Amino acid sequence: MQMKTKNLMVSFIAIAMALFLVTTVSAAELADLSGLTVTIDNIDVAYSPAVIAGENVEIEVQFTANVDASNVRIKVEIEGDKIDVDAISNQFDVEDGHSYKKSLTLKVPYELKDDLSTDVELNVKVWNANYKTEDDYVLKAQRPSYNVDFKSISLPKTVTAGETFPVDLVLKNIGYNDLDDLYVVAKITGAELEKTVYFGDLVSDEWNYDSDSDETDTVNGRVYIEIPYNLVAGVYTLEVEVSTDDLVLSETKQLVIENEFPETVIKTADGLFVVNPTNQMKIYRIVFPSNEMFLTVQAGSSETVEVKADSEVYTVNVLTMNGELVGSYDFSKQVLDDQTNNAIVVLTIILAIIFLVLLIVLIVLIGKKPQKTEEFGESYY
Repeated sequence: MQMKTKNLMVSFIAIAMALFLVTTVSAAELADLSGLTVTIDNIDVAYSPAVIAGENVEIEVQFTANVDASNVRIKVEIEGDKIDVDAISNQFDVEDGHSYKKSLTLKVPYELKDDLSTDVELNVKVWNANYKTEDDYVLKAQRPSYNVDFKSISLPKTVTAGETFPVDLVLKNIGYNDLDDLYVVAKITGAELEKTVYFGDLVSDEWNYDSDSDETDTVNGRVYIEIPYNLVAGVYTLEVEVSTDDLVLSETKQLVIENEFPETVIKTADGLFVVNPTNQMKIYRIVFPSNEMFLTVQAGSSETVEVKADSEVYTVNVLTMNGELVGSYDFSKQVLDDQTNNAIVVLTIILAIIFLVLLIVLIVLIGKKPQKTEEFGESYY
């Protein structure tokens, strides 16, 4: 009789523990999975929404709480082959039997190297320190319709004014569609310099073509930009723009330009100093108020032009052979008068020094005058 009672007690305890464990497991769910609703850009995940790689999507999570809980958070995560991205909501409190909705923004990772689209997994978790509800969903991630990846942009760090330098580019089509008639425009902001080069066509998926085909999704090319000799030295921004009928994208790089002679004509006290830093001979037209002259400056050399002003306002214009004005330079008689006054001052100082030297010589000569000789007469006795 005691054995039966003991066995019944053991069975009762076992059943009670099982019920307790079931209740604990059930209570561990913060929300009912059947009531968990997830939408991506207003599309329910049940309808297999597609997301675009590299773009932001809004994920909305709605659920009904099974328990009263504090400090609840929601986490959404897209798991890629190499990159995982996630977003987590702020903490909030829930009460049993009530529904809650939160929105989070997530950027879709870009891992479509050779595929136009692929499946990615979305993980949604609602939890706090004591409870957790979690589920996974499969999404379709695909390339944007038109897109280009700047694999590399190479250029010198420093360029001297007057040089022509190359910009080497490697571009890859990472869009869903082919790119036809791809153009590259390289321009230097603030210098009004621009060069356009045609790069051809890029397919979206070269693996779908025969191995003998010359179709490719990647191209490398070069753009040459000539820096004018008169460009002011400084740090400039080089913008590289890629465009087709369906696409416009750009990237920027920094470029340092050096220039020892930003101006080819320099005004001096008594004229003009004309520099030709180019590799070609230059001819300038020098126009004075009453006449003009032509000045030839050989490549890599300089010339001087003497200016003798005969009026208070004396303007000299320098023009190229095409008639373009290089600059206007004003001179006046004051410049020459100052030079004359300076010469007079110098001459006065020299004459004063000569006078002092002569005076010293005179004093020395007077100091050397011979003394009077004493005369002795004859005495007679």
